[in-house]
Parts: sequence; structure tokens; C-alpha cells
Amino acid sequence: MTPEGIDPLPIRNWTNKHENFTHRLEQDASFKLWNPPADSYRDRYRATTENFQWLIGHAVTNNIKLRAIGSGWSFTKVGVTEGGMVDTASLNFSFPMRQKFVDANYAQTPEDLYFVQCGALINDLNNRLANKNPQRSIKASGASNGQTIAGALSTGTHGAAIKFGAIPEFTVGLHLVTGSNRHIWLERASYPVASQEFVDWLDADLVRDDALFDAALVSFGSFGFIHGVMIETEPQFLLTEHRLGNIAYDDTLKTAMRTLDFSALNLPGTGESGEMYHFEVLFNIHKFEPGNADKGAFLKYIFKKPFALPHTPLQRSNDFTYGDDLLGIISTLLDKLPASGRGIPAMVNLMFGLAFKPEPPRVGTVREMFGYTKFRGKVASAAIAIDATDSPRTVELLIEVNRRDPFPGGLALRYVKGTGATLGFTRFPNSCVLEMDGVDSLPARKFFAAAWEKLEQEQIPYALHWGKINFNLDAARIRRMYGTAAVEAWIDARNTLLEPSVLPVFDSLFLQQCGLDKARGAIV
Repeated sequence: MTPEGIDPLPIRNWTNKHENFTHRLEQDASFKLWNPPADSYRDRYRATTENFQWLIGHAVTNNIKLRAIGSGWSFTKVGVTEGGMVDTASLNFSFPMRQKFVDANYAQTPEDLYFVQCGALINDLNNRLANKNPQRSIKASGASNGQTIAGALSTGTHGAAIKFGAIPEFTVGLHLVTGSNRHIWLERASYPVASQEFVDWLDADLVRDDALFDAALVSFGSFGFIHGVMIETEPQFLLTEHRLGNIAYDDTLKTAMRTLDFSALNLPGTGESGEMYHFEVLFNIHKFEPGNADKGAFLKYIFKKPFALPHTPLQRSNDFTYGDDLLGIISTLLDKLPASGRGIPAMVNLMFGLAFKPEPPRVGTVREMFGYTKFRGKVASAAIAIDATDSPRTVELLIEVNRRDPFPGGLALRYVKGTGATLGFTRFPNSCVLEMDGVDSLPARKFFAAAWEKLEQEQIPYALHWGKINFNLDAARIRRMYGTAAVEAWIDARNTLLEPSVLPVFDSLFLQQCGLDKARGAIV
């Protein structure tokens, strides 16, 4: 008999949200969690913490593996095990922090902090913050916001905030359930956030350690169950997005891509709509010629300025929308294709013409600009982070690969400030995330493999997005991507936070494939 708040989940086959893989689970090993009724939020929350602990004890006793699942957004098996899954989508309450719950040495104000339960969708979080008075906002966003906060954090969802960074950068505290009799509040020693009174509210043990926190930020569910996430928000702000087509791929553009100095591009809106917030370069690799503006690049760039009332909310269209990344656009396009998907190259050409036609700038908040992107099956997405200085050369190499192994899709480059997460894939100080989005097929996967191989041949350092297609990951590549010191620090942190008996519960074939499953016993 399971405790109240835990329901058995009778599934054996589970398919991810993008429908590009189906995973086999053990019989009677999966569960759904929900917050049991109680007199207060605290009692409900603590009851759910106890249920997470019960699940760990159950898994240890019965020798099964478990992993929390939110929206199932990832294209890869980074977030699943060969045992069971724990559906956390119903764990979605959140609240602002009161003064008494905030450490006296916290660098900001209590209004900046917001506590979110693990299953809350980013999209819902955006709505809740926008409904506050005065309005608040998250600091950065992925292009699509159907992920849960814990899932988006744990795989390093990035967006293109060139001066801020990715979702791990606005995460400042984690409530981790690490055993059947232990759960902790984890934050950096160098950046205290929560008061002892808040830690007591959770009934947790306080752990302040920079190395442990940085490792846990991007750990894809293998450090225990993330029950709660503390994020830093900011006052609501406005984004003004511009799109430009027919940009020649020449020295001027290449210099901007390498240096993030956009002055020579003479971009419309500069100096009128605030500071540059988001910069993105897109290429149709089926129609590309250096120096030819008609076969060049498309730019999507966004300025940021303070929010002011009155504000007319941005209306998203039912077709291509300003929040859609290349993947969302391809998904929309697939709805217009025959079921067979024939004629993809011609349709990709058409897609770029429709999606990036000249339009007036649009103004909206993060919530309005980046919504819950429409998608369907058949889409494939792989992404790599490279140093911005290598971005023009990488594009040229992939254009070369495309001549030999045509890719049914396009390339998008989004620039983002590097992360402090130990295994965050946006690991370069000025990271460029090069996204290869297209139709899921053998040609697409052949292109991905050839692209990764080409970069290694040319000795261009890169790291693969944990939540997107990454079938070439192995232990040797992980160490080349992140360095042995970072990998060992991550493994040590996992061994420190999880007892030896609990480590196997959060193990998986993916973790083993990456050489991240080592068990050493406690380090400290």
C-alpha cells in the first residue's frame, strides 16, 4: 500500500513529448506524485517530501531505479532509467519569499526570490509572475516553455540571453531529497539565500557548498529528487524583437558572430529600444552562398528595456510565431506536409521565406514572446555549444558536411553567456549554441554524426546539449568536452550527496554510457 499522495502508474512503455523515442520500463515500478491535502502549504509540502523519501526507500528495498519525469521534453534518454519513472507534473505550487525566510546576508531583496515546486511549468511560472503587483519576470528563457522548472534546469535550457546566461544562472537554491531519511537545502556558501527559518520550514538539513551546488545544477535527475527550486526574478521588462533577412555572410557578419560587437551591422532599432538582449543567426543550408545577400543569413535580435504601463499584450499568431525557434517553425511546417514528408528540401526553402519575411518589430514580455511552442512528432533537434569565436568557422564546416550528407533542416546560432554549472553545456564564457533542427530521419542522424566528427577532426572544442540528440556521447568525449577536473568534481559531488545504497536508485544506462556513474562512497 502506497502512502496518500503516491499513486501506482501502470505503464511499461513511455514515449517522450517529441515522440522520437519510446522507453521500456519495469513492471509496477512507476508512480505519480501529488500533494496530499493538509491544513497548510507547509504540511502539504512536507508530506510530499516524505513521499519522495518513501519512494527512495522502496527503490532501495526492491532494487529498482527511479527518475523523476516532468514534461518529458528531452530528445534523449538523459532523464530516464531502466527501472521506473516518478511523474511530478502535479507538484506545481509556488510562492514569493518573506523577509524572515531570507538570509540576512542575501545580496538582493526578498522580492527578487521565488520558490517553485519541481513540477511547475515554465509557462505557468511566467504567468504567475506576470500576475503579481508589481509584475515580475524570469531573467532568461528558452524558446519554448512547456518544460517543468526542474527539467529545464537539469538539462541546461539556455535561450539566448547574451549578457545573463541560461536557466541555471537564475537558480540560487535547491531542495534535494537524497535518501529515505535525508533531504537537504543546498545553496552556494558564497551566495547565501535562505534563512535557517526557511530551512526549518522545509525540515531539511542546510548544506552550503559552492562545488556541490554547481554540480547539482545540471545533473539530469541523478543527484536525488529535486523537490523545490529557488529562483531569482527581476521586475517585469519589455522585449522588442526585430527580424532581418537577406544578410550577406561576409566579414562584417562574421566579426559580429565572433565578437558580439554588433555596431558594424547597423541594426535597425539600435539605441531606440534598450540594450541588446538576444542575438540569433539562422541559415538555410540548402540556399547558401558567401557574400550573396539573397543566399545569406537571417537575423533575429531582441532589445530589452524597462516595463511600463499601459502595455498591450503581444498577440501570438496561429502560424509562425515570434517565440518559435527553428524547431517550432519546422513543427508548424510539418502540419502542412503530406504524411510521407516528401519534398522536405523544397519545403525548408519555403519555410524560411514564410517565417522570416520582413515584418514590423514586435514588443512583448518574456511570457508573451516565448510561449508554449506548438510541435508534433517527426522533428529532430541536436545542439552544440562552441566558443563564439569559433562560430563562423563551424558554420562553414557544417555547410561543407551538408554538401555530402544533406540535412533536412536548418542551422540556428544563439549566443548566451556561459554557465557556472559544472557540467553545463554552455561552458564557454561567450557560448554560441548551434542548433541543428530538422525532420527526424536517417539523413538527419547521419548529418549529426558527420557534423560532430568534422568538428573533432578540425579540433574545434564543443559540448553537446544534454536534452537534445546526443547519441555519440561516451566517457571519453565527456572528459574531452568538460575536462577531467570538472567531470571528477561532478562525480565526487554525486557521491557526497548520495549514500552508497542510494546511488544505484538514480543510476541509468545513459549515466553509465557517459562514465558518470562511479560509486566511491562519501568524499566528505
